[in-house]
Amino acid sequence: MKLYTIIKRLFDFFAAFVGLVIVSPLLLILIIVLTISNNGKPFFYQLRTGKNGKIFTIIKLKTMNDKTDEEGNLLPVIYRITKVGDFCRKYSLDEIPQLLNVLKGDMSLVGPRPLLPKYLELYNERQNRRHEVIPGITGWAQVNGRNAISWEQKFELDVYYVDNQSFLLDLKIIFMTINKVINRQDVNNSDSDDMPIFTGTKE
Repeated sequence: MKLYTIIKRLFDFFAAFVGLVIVSPLLLILIIVLTISNNGKPFFYQLRTGKNGKIFTIIKLKTMNDKTDEEGNLLPVIYRITKVGDFCRKYSLDEIPQLLNVLKGDMSLVGPRPLLPKYLELYNERQNRRHEVIPGITGWAQVNGRNAISWEQKFELDVYYVDNQSFLLDLKIIFMTINKVINRQDVNNSDSDDMPIFTGTKE
């Protein structure tokens, strides 16, 4: 497992660096367009939980504006998604900046999706095992239903990945992710905005 961890880190770094170089022209265009449509704010930053519960800042392209109601509360997601943001979501382009998180070592290409820190105290012992590995841009739960399945099902898939990590499984997840992006399956749902809030598992 130690050799796997070392090689995976090297692969993540190399793939993220090459990926950023290749998509940099597209990323630059998206940043310019989003800067204009989002009042100078092309990026979305949010605290997430990484390996062993370490908190880090995730970076994504900003797909929604900050419009609020009369009481100052953010409007529902459907009313805040911009046209270019909707396009980015459909093809998972908003995830591209997370390659920077991969370069930093906060994330991997493959692993359980990093979730909000407020959920830490809500996981049961088994669910908390998802933090035994570095979180990923895509993962076993993402290619097996993403937000179409319950939190409990997602966590079970995360734990399955933790217990069955391998190069073959990682490659399978990457190719399944590419296929879903091309066919626009389960790729336009944010893992923080469209899912119901996790309130804990009732035993």
